Amino acid sequence: MSVPKTHPFAFDPTYGMQLEQLLAIEPPEEVSGFDDFWTERYRRAIAVDPQPKLRRSQIRHRDWHVLDITYTSTGAFNIRGWLLLPRTGAVRRGLVVGHGYGGRDQPDFDLPVKDTAILFPCSRGLSLSAHPPIPADPGGHVLYGIEKPASYIIGGCVDDLWLAVSTLVSLYPWLTGHIGYSGISFGGGIGALAIPFDSRIDRGHLVVPTFGHRSLWLSLPTIGSAQSVQEYQKTHASVLETLRLFDAANAAARIKVPMLVAPALFDPAVAPPCQFAVANALPKFNEIFILDAGHFDYVGSIEQHAVLREKVERFFRCHESGIPALV
Repeated sequence: MSVPKTHPFAFDPTYGMQLEQLLAIEPPEEVSGFDDFWTERYRRAIAVDPQPKLRRSQIRHRDWHVLDITYTSTGAFNIRGWLLLPRTGAVRRGLVVGHGYGGRDQPDFDLPVKDTAILFPCSRGLSLSAHPPIPADPGGHVLYGIEKPASYIIGGCVDDLWLAVSTLVSLYPWLTGHIGYSGISFGGGIGALAIPFDSRIDRGHLVVPTFGHRSLWLSLPTIGSAQSVQEYQKTHASVLETLRLFDAANAAARIKVPMLVAPALFDPAVAPPCQFAVANALPKFNEIFILDAGHFDYVGSIEQHAVLREKVERFFRCHESGIPALV
């Protein structure tokens, strides 16, 4: 193991917990109405016609056709991003890729997938989908609309993921039932919230996912988005009541499709106990790949992420047959 021993933070990003303790963390008690809230939200979201619009991007790549894409999400919100299509081979799978709270300024061309249409949406309020008055910085974004569950920005970002799936299905109907999701940090938390309520997503990959075990998320020191919510809580003590409906660990307990989750033992931005609350909530047939650290450079990170990359390649490898090629 190469868990960092030195760091510049005023707190311990392992929170004094060893692996055995992290693996014992369970999801918190959930709020009444959790399923009804998300089921109704999903019903409204999939009723929206995403009306995707495509144009050739100025970005060029030897292995991928790169298209700029815009689609409509709930509240008539325009979501922008990129769609990658392989230059050779058939399109047999779809993949939606979320991003961290740092946003995204271009597609990731290094994902170890083939025969796949890859959609990189920018969540509402962030990067290409920036939209004042929604703050574009993580600390402001994570607070936007937090007063009520119905208005909270995180719910809208989950809608955006569901509408990304709808976009792939509308463009390539044969991908129905063959669409995966991959997300890191913020995108990992959004994925955990979205996947259990969308049967069109057949597998998911989450790296250092946030939004798990909200009571811990609000109590542990951090440099991440939780820090601004912790400050907000000092004058708005009831904020946990909203956040309990957006607990990624409670949502993960409802996931029934294959998952590959990579939590970290050390992480100053997303507390490891919150990450493991998400990973541990999954049915035991899923795979957990443990990173030494997240949101931090560490010795051995290149080798560790290379092993994870091999696992991701196997996880998303297309075994299906009989799906028509993209023409």
